[in-house]
Amino acid sequence: MPDECERQRRLFFALWPDERARIALARLARALPRRRGRLVPASNLHMTAVFVGATDSRTCDSLQARAGDIDAREFFLTLTHIGYFSRSRILWLGADECPAALTDLVRQLNTCLTVCALTPELRPFRPHVTLRRDAAPLSTDLRVPPVKWSVHSFCLMASETRPEGARYEILRQFALQRY
Repeated sequence: MPDECERQRRLFFALWPDERARIALARLARALPRRRGRLVPASNLHMTAVFVGATDSRTCDSLQARAGDIDAREFFLTLTHIGYFSRSRILWLGADECPAALTDLVRQLNTCLTVCALTPELRPFRPHVTLRRDAAPLSTDLRVPPVKWSVHSFCLMASETRPEGARYEILRQFALQRY
């Protein structure tokens, strides 16, 4: 865990889709009407499990150590509908139900934050992948053909905002336990 967290960085834990899921997510995002906002690049598609925020290298190292101790199982995600967050103007693809294993993973990640003297998110977790930003609202959630995703790991990510858009870096990937 040497120098991947040298400076203050904006971090989050995420589920990073495999190639098959990424292609399906990107295809679905491109199929949405253009007036529905700015497309998230396929290389940036992910599901945030827990947002950490800006941290120093010591906290980053501590998060990595604690996350390495997580005992959570692999699971399947089925994403079935397009929704809209009006406050952030985001169109997203979400799951009707959160798998118990994902709920458990998010709980354990929030415990990591608490142990590292960080404040976890208090709002209930809603599993979703952001597809478009600065989007116009929907009149209703849209049902779409399901995107199925077999989740075998989670990642600690660093995010950097640039003029051309967000850049994400996987700092460390953590395997989940087999079924």
